[in-house]
Amino acid sequence: MIKQLSLFLLMIVAVWRCSPSINLADLEPEERLNYAVGLYEDEDYEEALNEFQSLLLQYPGSIIVDDTQYYLGMTRYQYGEYIVAAYEFSKLIRNMPASEFVSESQYMLAKSYYQLSPNFNLDQQYTKKAIVELQAFIDYFPLNEKVAEAENQINELNEKLAKKEYRTAIIYEKLEYYNASVKYLNNVIDTYHDTPYAALSSYRKIVLLMEREREDEAYAEMKKFLLLFPDDENYEEVEEMKNSLDTLLKGNLSFN
Repeated sequence: MIKQLSLFLLMIVAVWRCSPSINLADLEPEERLNYAVGLYEDEDYEEALNEFQSLLLQYPGSIIVDDTQYYLGMTRYQYGEYIVAAYEFSKLIRNMPASEFVSESQYMLAKSYYQLSPNFNLDQQYTKKAIVELQAFIDYFPLNEKVAEAENQINELNEKLAKKEYRTAIIYEKLEYYNASVKYLNNVIDTYHDTPYAALSSYRKIVLLMEREREDEAYAEMKKFLLLFPDDENYEEVEEMKNSLDTLLKGNLSFN
């Protein structure tokens, strides 16, 4: 939040915001910052952007520099310029580590990348960047009130990545590149085990291995599936497949 202003200053600012013209050259740095924040709060982002940029140029060593840098990032974000917003927030984190705005800037840096995360079938570089920055926010500010929200966003983004990997596995299976398909299914199972696609990938791997008559590998995956996904809709089917293999291959040491 912007530093505390006196009631007198707030009254002056109220007059400024109603005034048709303002001589900004006569204002002190904190007064001018408050004027710029007023423009931001009024959603006049174009003018606010100009003011914040001017403040950084004119008062680079002032006590308002971190406030200004933060609101510059927020203005870019509200403008929908997420890449530039991410840069502005990272600049504050890097250059002003003692600022009171660091935690919020770290969250907004992550949220900027979150906004850039595309549909699952497109390149996911920004999705991965968002996850990294959200995790950094959680690690550095574990008591922040937005941690739960950040965790939910990570889960959402991981599910998107898992979906992309799973769909890639299905494409390889249709192309009859079975080893490649299994590789992608394994990646979903191992990396995105907290998503719904982990159980789906494990089940699909079992079916694929059975179709290719790789019963020993399928059997190992069945045991894992039954242990990890007891509530999955495919549980009974997998259990029946395992019981059938137990009966068929009873006495075979490779299945003990």
